[in-house]
Amino acid sequence: MDEDAIVSLLIEEAAPNSQPLEALDQQQFHIRLANSAGQREAASLLLQKMYGWRGYEVDPAAPHLPNRITLAADSQGETVGTMSLCLDDPAIGLPADENFGDILGELRAQGRRLCEPARLAIDRNVNMRVFAALIHISYVYAHNLHGCTDYVIEVNPRHVMFYQRMLGFRELAPERHCNRVGAPAVLLRLDLDYMREQIARHGGRMEARGERSFYPFFFSPSDEAGITVRLREGRN
Repeated sequence: MDEDAIVSLLIEEAAPNSQPLEALDQQQFHIRLANSAGQREAASLLLQKMYGWRGYEVDPAAPHLPNRITLAADSQGETVGTMSLCLDDPAIGLPADENFGDILGELRAQGRRLCEPARLAIDRNVNMRVFAALIHISYVYAHNLHGCTDYVIEVNPRHVMFYQRMLGFRELAPERHCNRVGAPAVLLRLDLDYMREQIARHGGRMEARGERSFYPFFFSPSDEAGITVRLREGRN
């Protein structure tokens, strides 16, 4: 995929504080594929910074696998958010196979097409919309472009309720030790049809009251349709 042909998605983003959006100066965030060595290095440095701050281990020299898409959020030339999307591959599998291969094998046997968001890091000084935008664009790649049916993720037990409440994940397997980060991990699953329904209902409606998930911070369905076309054209 040609780097210059990849869509650069501009988000008008408020500075991170509790004031109303309309009362703030706007920051510009670009969400793009990190598909050059320099971009991946910047994403890796953010991972090391944020994981180290929480006391987790992260391998800065982890290879860039062919089934992995890495997204980066940039603001004023600085990488402020990153995540990877790992697409299931018969020869490579998913990172979660290391600890939960038996569980993932059962899903595959049911005909589910899996993918795994991984290596997520968000700078503490940016707004939650960066997190929502990264997740939403990974969903576009996973569901709209690659036909995936499920996210599976490994999270620290302390973070399980967050992902359940804010995105609708369900626990798929109880705690096991994750050697990659040197900490315990719980396996969660999210049916992407559920995510599609939530985006259709809440996406782009930040002004809505009463909805406490991240979905109002996602793009609107019409914006998603445009993003899907642009990413598909960039891929081809």
